[in-house]
Amino acid sequence: MAGERMAAGQKRTAAGESIVTLFGRARRLAGDLLLLAVLDARYSARRAIEIVCVVVVTSVLLVTAWLALVVAASGWLVGAGVSWPAVLLVAAGLNVVAALAAAAWLRRRVGELPFAATLRQLRGEAAEGETL
Repeated sequence: MAGERMAAGQKRTAAGESIVTLFGRARRLAGDLLLLAVLDARYSARRAIEIVCVVVVTSVLLVTAWLALVVAASGWLVGAGVSWPAVLLVAAGLNVVAALAAAAWLRRRVGELPFAATLRQLRGEAAEGETL
């Protein structure tokens, strides 16, 4: 009988150690996953910064190219005998047309704001075609 008690106690101890080991491993796994998430977030932030920098440089280059085209057209018009005020009006007109084209493109792209569904939920509004 004493032997049976001893065997049962050893089984409980082994089961307890297994549970402790299991929790320890789960804790280490959770820590590893958390570290992976942090490292991935850092990497994503760096990539986003790189993308923004490239977009800024590209924008500056595009604006410079546009200005060069406007100046070239202005020089051609002056060389053709058009007065300076008329040339400046044409250059301003070209800039306004380009700005309107960009605004029209942007208006089509921004049909729905980011997080629109979340904002609707917070405001208590129904989505299109839904009733509250």
